[in-house]
Amino acid sequence: MRTALVHHEDMTAARLLWEDPECEIERPERLTTALERLRQWGLEQRCLQLAAREASEAELGLVHSPEYVSLVRGTQTLSTRELQALSGQYDAVYFHPSTFHCARLAVGAALQLVDAVLTGAVHNGLALVRPPGHHSQRAAANGFCVFNNVAIAAKYAKQRHGLHRILIVDWDVHHGQGIQYIFEDDPSVLYFSWHRYEHGHFWPYLRESDADAVGQGQGRGFTVNLPWNQVGMGNADYVAAFLHVLLPVAFEFDPELVLISAGFDSAIGDPEGGYHLESLSQSVCMVVKALLGDPALPLSGAMEPHHRFGARKVGRAGGATPGLTAPASPHSALESIQSVRAAQAPHWKSLRQQGSTPILNPSTYSLERRASPVSPGGPKFKAAEAQASAALSSLLDQLHLNPTLPVRTAVALTALDAALVLPADVLRQEGSAPQEETRAWARLHEALAQDKALTALGKVLHLLNGILDGQVSSGIAATPEPALAPTLDVVIRRSLSHGARRLLCVAVGQLDRPTDLADDGRNLWLNIRGKEAAAPSKFQVSVPLPGTTGGFVSCVLALVLPLAYGFQPDLVLVVLGPAHGLQVPQAALLASLLRGPAGGRVLVLLEQGSTSQLAGVLARVWQGEAPPGLGPFSMASPEDTQALISLRGQLEAEWKMLPVAAPQVP
Repeated sequence: MRTALVHHEDMTAARLLWEDPECEIERPERLTTALERLRQWGLEQRCLQLAAREASEAELGLVHSPEYVSLVRGTQTLSTRELQALSGQYDAVYFHPSTFHCARLAVGAALQLVDAVLTGAVHNGLALVRPPGHHSQRAAANGFCVFNNVAIAAKYAKQRHGLHRILIVDWDVHHGQGIQYIFEDDPSVLYFSWHRYEHGHFWPYLRESDADAVGQGQGRGFTVNLPWNQVGMGNADYVAAFLHVLLPVAFEFDPELVLISAGFDSAIGDPEGGYHLESLSQSVCMVVKALLGDPALPLSGAMEPHHRFGARKVGRAGGATPGLTAPASPHSALESIQSVRAAQAPHWKSLRQQGSTPILNPSTYSLERRASPVSPGGPKFKAAEAQASAALSSLLDQLHLNPTLPVRTAVALTALDAALVLPADVLRQEGSAPQEETRAWARLHEALAQDKALTALGKVLHLLNGILDGQVSSGIAATPEPALAPTLDVVIRRSLSHGARRLLCVAVGQLDRPTDLADDGRNLWLNIRGKEAAAPSKFQVSVPLPGTTGGFVSCVLALVLPLAYGFQPDLVLVVLGPAHGLQVPQAALLASLLRGPAGGRVLVLLEQGSTSQLAGVLARVWQGEAPPGLGPFSMASPEDTQALISLRGQLEAEWKMLPVAAPQVP
C-alpha cells in the first residue's frame, strides 16, 4: 500500500467540561466524522492502517521544556475547576483529564507516519489527530494546541533519520506561529504558511505573521509567510500562491521530507475555524484521495487571482474612528504575493528569475485594534454557516457528477514495448479503434496509411476514446516518428469534435501546430522547443527550452501551469516530438503537474522506440509515486530568464494567472 492512515480512538476522549463558546467547537466529532467519511468513500480500506502510539516524554522534549511537559502531565489529576482555571491562563485552550494522553497520541501518530515514510513502508500518509499542534510553543499551549505535533515530527526526522532539509507547509487559515518560533533560526527546516492576516486584525494578531518576517540569523529566508489581507480568497488565489511562491522555493530547497500541517478552515463550506464537520470530513477525504494518486477535480470559478468583495476597517490605534471603511483592493491576493516575493527574493534564486518587484512597506494598520473572530451561535456565524453550507452542497453535487474513473492510467502498447514493466494496476491496452474509424481519420494524412502508423493510430484512438468517454483518466501512447505530427493532428481534431470543449496541447520539440485548426479559443497550443520562440498570440505560445534545472522549473511554474490553469482545459495533450530534449525526470514532472488543470485527463504521445523508460516512470507517477528528482538546482541562464520575462509581459494582459504583482497605482 502506498498511503498510511494513522489514528487512535482514544484521541476522542478529551472534551470541554464547562461553558465556553470559543472552545466548544474543538470537539471529538471532528475526528469521528472524518473517519466515518473515509470509510464511506472506501478510502480507509485502501490505506495501510496504523494505530497511533504515545510519544515518549523524551520525544516531547525535542521541542517542549521539561517544565511544560510536567505541567500538562499534571492535568490528569486536576478537578474540573482546576482545569478551567489553568486553561484560562492560555489563549483559546481547554484541558481535560485525558488531554495528556490524547496529545501524546497525536504526537506519536505523526512520528509513526514519519517512520513509515522514511523507511519506505509507504510513500506518504495522513495522521488523523487531535488536539492540533501548530500554535503550541516551547512552554505554552495556544489555540487548542497542546504539543506541536509537526514541529516534533521535524525534529524527530532530523534526529532519528538524519535528514538535513525538511519542508513544512502550513495551510491553516490561522498562522502557525508556534512552528515559526521553533524553527525561525534553523536553515534545515523551511516553514511556509499562508494565513488570514487582515493587516494584523485577525487572530493571533501578530506582527511576525506578516510577509517581511523571514526568520532570524542563519534561518533568514527559511520562514515564508504569505498573509491574506482580505477574506474570501478563491481557487485562483491559492493556485497563484502555489505557483509563484511555494513551489519555486520548494524546488530550490529540494526537501528530503515534506510535512503538511493540514488545517481545513479555509475550505469551502467552513464559515470559521475548521470545525464545520461536513466540510472538514470532505476535505480530509480529498486529501487522502490525492495521497493515493487519484486525480483531483477540475477547479471551478474564474481563474484570476484577486478579490473584489467586502471592505476593510480603517482607523487610528484604539479604534477612534470605528465607522470608517475603505474599498476592498481588487488586487489583494496579488499584493500579498508581491510582498512575500519581494521579502524572499534576496534569499531565493528562483524568485529572482522572473524579475524583481518593489518591496512593499509592512502593514501600517494598528495591531491594537483586534477584531474578534465570529463567535459560534451568533447571528453572523449562522448567516456565514448557511452561505458556506450552500457552497459546500454545490461542490458535493460536482463530486457526484465526477466520480473516480474505472481506470486511472492506461498504456497503448506496441510490439516494440511488449517487454515494458508497468505497475499491476495500470491497464495494458491491447485493443484498437474500429478499422472504419481508424481508416477514416488516416485519410487526412498520407503518412498514416502505412501499416505501422495505421496500427498505432488505431491504438491511440482507442485510448483517446476511453478518456473522452470517461472510462480512463490518463494514458500513454506511442507512434512511429514520421507519423507523430499527423497523429497529433488527428487527436486534436477527434478531441474537439467529440466532447472536449477546451483542449490544451503542450508540444515539446520540433513540432508545428496544424495550420488549418480554427483559432476559436477551443485549443491552446503551447510549444516548448530548442529554437527561438515565435511571436505569441493568445492561443499560440512558443518558448525556448531552458537549458538548466532552474530554468525548466521556472518555465513550468511561471508560464506553462499559469496558462493551463487559466485556460481550464477538459483534456491536456503532452507530445514529446523529435529532439524534445527533456530528461525523463523533467518529462515526468511536466506530465504529472498538468493533471491538475484538467482533473487528471492527460494523454501523452511519444515516438516509438523512446517509450519504455519514460512510459514506465509516467505510469508509476500517475499511480501515486513521486516523480524522480530533478537533481541540484541550477540558476536559469540570463538569456532564458529574459526570454521568459519578455514572453510573460506580452501575455499578462490576456492570461490573468501570469502576473506576480499588483498593477501600479498612481
